[in-house]
Amino acid sequence: MNFEELKDFLDEKTDVYNSSEFIQDDPVQIPHRFSLEQDIEIAGFLAATISWGNRKAIIKSADKMLDMMGNSPYDFVMNHSENDLKSIEEKSIHRTFNGEDFAYFIRQFNRIYKENESLEDLFIIKNPEANFYHAIERFRADFLQAEKHRSHKHVSSPYKNSSSKRIIMFLRWMVRNDNRGVDFGIWKNIDPKYLSIPLDVHTGNISRKLGLISRTQNDWKTVLELDEILRKFDDKDPAKYDFALFGLGVTKELF
Repeated sequence: MNFEELKDFLDEKTDVYNSSEFIQDDPVQIPHRFSLEQDIEIAGFLAATISWGNRKAIIKSADKMLDMMGNSPYDFVMNHSENDLKSIEEKSIHRTFNGEDFAYFIRQFNRIYKENESLEDLFIIKNPEANFYHAIERFRADFLQAEKHRSHKHVSSPYKNSSSKRIIMFLRWMVRNDNRGVDFGIWKNIDPKYLSIPLDVHTGNISRKLGLISRTQNDWKTVLELDEILRKFDDKDPAKYDFALFGLGVTKELF
């Protein structure tokens, strides 16, 4: 396919997959259970953090975390006791993300929300930045701070050439308003043009099959390679193509 044919194909598939039906089988359903902005942010960040592996297992593990917080994430973050966290630390959560990690995240959320109304404040893009490369690292520095902790591995670093797939997916949820009921668009101070694709096995394989990228690794350099072409397709909303690439990958339509 030439440039125009490929753009038309991806626009068509984006229109198909970027629909409310997408929610029922995806971790994005977790923050969709809430209306308070801080609840959406916390539930969304936690669901995104454990988003690797089988989607049904991810949703089940996210349900477990919500239950531990009494299904009121923000209230629990701000008003929990140390005994609450000690109880959580003993639990298993999702694969290598354990109760100790979960309790650590809750403590960090508590500190951050005492200083900020929204997590958006930690991800603001600064001129002349073209993407979230530096913003994610600023967030990591604030969220994780200087102390050594096992939980650091769960917040990936683009400075270390990670694709930072889970954080980028969370950012898509918060920043992009798709008017389809999937992405929230509750962050009003960050332009969707800065978003990238959450690069994983599915989106990476499909992108290579379509000739969008040539690199074989799913790393930050490949995120930038994919950015370059997708922003030519739509420089205002490049992340919308995540729906097309992920949907094509899951359905194996091109294989």
